[in-house]
Amino acid sequence: MSSHPVGSRPNSLAVLEESQDIGTSSLDHSPSDAPTSTTISLAETSKSKEKKSGDARAVQVEAVEVDSEKDQRAVDAPSPPPDGGLRAWLVVLGSSLVSLATFGIVNAYGAFSDYYLKNSLSDYSPTLISMIGSIQVFLLYFLGAFSGSVFDAIGPRYMIPASGLVCSFALFMLSITQPQKIYQVYLTQSILFNIGGAFGFFPSVSVVAHWFKFKLAYAMGFVIASAGLGGIIFPSMIRELIPKVGFGWTVRIIAFIVLFCFSVASITIRSRRPAKPLPPLKSIVAFSAWRDRRFVVFALGAFFNVFSMFPVFFQIGAYGIATNNSEKAYLLIILSATTIVGRVLPNFLADKIGRFNTISFSTTVAAILSLSLWFTADGKESNTIAFAALFGFFSGPLFSLMPPCIAYITPLDRVGGRIGMLFAFLSFAGLAGSPLGGLFLNGGETIPHFKNLILYTGCLGLFGSALLIAARFTVNPKLWAAV
Repeated sequence: MSSHPVGSRPNSLAVLEESQDIGTSSLDHSPSDAPTSTTISLAETSKSKEKKSGDARAVQVEAVEVDSEKDQRAVDAPSPPPDGGLRAWLVVLGSSLVSLATFGIVNAYGAFSDYYLKNSLSDYSPTLISMIGSIQVFLLYFLGAFSGSVFDAIGPRYMIPASGLVCSFALFMLSITQPQKIYQVYLTQSILFNIGGAFGFFPSVSVVAHWFKFKLAYAMGFVIASAGLGGIIFPSMIRELIPKVGFGWTVRIIAFIVLFCFSVASITIRSRRPAKPLPPLKSIVAFSAWRDRRFVVFALGAFFNVFSMFPVFFQIGAYGIATNNSEKAYLLIILSATTIVGRVLPNFLADKIGRFNTISFSTTVAAILSLSLWFTADGKESNTIAFAALFGFFSGPLFSLMPPCIAYITPLDRVGGRIGMLFAFLSFAGLAGSPLGGLFLNGGETIPHFKNLILYTGCLGLFGSALLIAARFTVNPKLWAAV
């Protein structure tokens, strides 16, 4: 837009008028050609008309520029999300496939770990092998701070296929790693796969907010639930296929599935916003999110809840073994299966009663279940199974409602960066939560030691839930508001 205010003269016209003033002045003072009063009056009248004409042209130019800028803003700001329709649900399909092919693989690490411990990495300690999975989660979460902001600028068009190629290549390289060469597994499975995964997962989650508003939580629930589905499908494939075709071909089959998922996603995922130039490197991470009090309180609440829930998912199987539970092999499957349901059904309700209301309620119930049902189970099979099923359901909304909650308090053109920043912050909870929880079992995996772990996770969960409730009232202080 022009820098001069409406109604002022452009610089070129001002210079022209000044030159005319100078010319008139020289005529006025010419000794040989002194003008009459009539000539002076005509000159002044002409100059006055020219000034008015110049002002009119300036106003016209200004009006054109204002209209042009309004038109540009209209192009940059698309119509409200359609909240449904074939095009929108195809985006959800593609995003769900990306979630399945990235976080689903990460969630399957337990099956990889079992194979490594007994076969190809049997010379290494369980701690070193478990760190492969921990680094996977950390990198996938942490790199969201970068991939989310890149998505806000350029959209998913190139990010999704590039991510699919990197993830598939990493798995193909994993399939040819040599036995007892743990650094090769670190490079391919821990690092390369999750660099590619981060630049596919966060765009696929964030783009859903471009297509849904009032049904956003429900739509995102399907995307996040797909990661849990991958945590059931891929471990089953690994355990069934390795004895038949070997580790190498099992991983290659998974790589082809990942490539197929990303291929479909590359066709179905589309943004509704025009691409912009990439921001400077120093501003590519959305640090501005930390100046928003609502974001800060919510992020802290999510952090302590993730910190408290990871030990439950990692130690529920060990609890079943320590208590001689006949269903110990199914506890994690039950937990994972009910988590999938908990990532979809509560999200449907969240669009009606409020996302912040739903997430704070569900995490509070999950923490209470740990401190009551699990703490008093004492190894009883029925109580332990009931806890696994209920905890899975009520912990599910934490992961599926975090992105919709961030989208609720964030402008659409910055939603990717803020979701990525949240998960980057949570990466430290994922990295440290399980090892710190495991310290309570150093004295032995007995019921008294597990009770200490349960108290630790339950109290952390209650504290995190209190912060989520505080975040809800920071967003809207009205008690009965659907927020």
